[in-house]
Amino acid sequence: MRRIIAGLLICVSLAVSGCGYNTLQSSDEQIQASWAEVLNQYQRRADLIPNLVSVVKGESSFEQNTLIDVVEARAKATSIQATPELINNPQAFEKFQAAQGQLTGALSRLLVVSENYPNLRANQAFRDLQAQLEGTENRITVARDRYIKAVRDYNVTVRTFPSNLTAMAFGYKAKASFSVENEKALALPPSVTFTPPATGSGGAGNGSEK
Repeated sequence: MRRIIAGLLICVSLAVSGCGYNTLQSSDEQIQASWAEVLNQYQRRADLIPNLVSVVKGESSFEQNTLIDVVEARAKATSIQATPELINNPQAFEKFQAAQGQLTGALSRLLVVSENYPNLRANQAFRDLQAQLEGTENRITVARDRYIKAVRDYNVTVRTFPSNLTAMAFGYKAKASFSVENEKALALPPSVTFTPPATGSGGAGNGSEK
């Protein structure tokens, strides 16, 4: 009897491993780890922004709309609860992605505009924060790329035969991923132009340099 039970267990084990169950397990774990790193890097960026805003506020003539856009975009991005379950909800994931993309774009615009403020560029604290943000953006890109690859490998397993039958039996479903092209469009820096003051006017132009 024991031999029969042992034989059945071996057969079940071979059947499960051959139908993609183990691959689904390992792929899902890889997605969870990759997602955690994405969130870690986004949080690191969010933590840097208050210090950046504080430094930029010291430049009294800095464009307030640009600064406000960053503050509001950060508030929107951090208001979304980025739980592990988020990656199983395409609508929530899309909302999260859009909010992070808007923050990327707002930060990009701020850094572009800052090039026109010599005092700000000369501020060591600002330069340090800019370098940290640029490094964080690079780490975000790497983390997102790893997540995209992990999701792609997992989704292939979920959708192809015969592992798709196992996925259906155990409730595994395809997961959402980043639409990289859409976020790249959000992050494009604007074309910044500065209009010199009209002749004879006493006011300074918008960001114009003497």
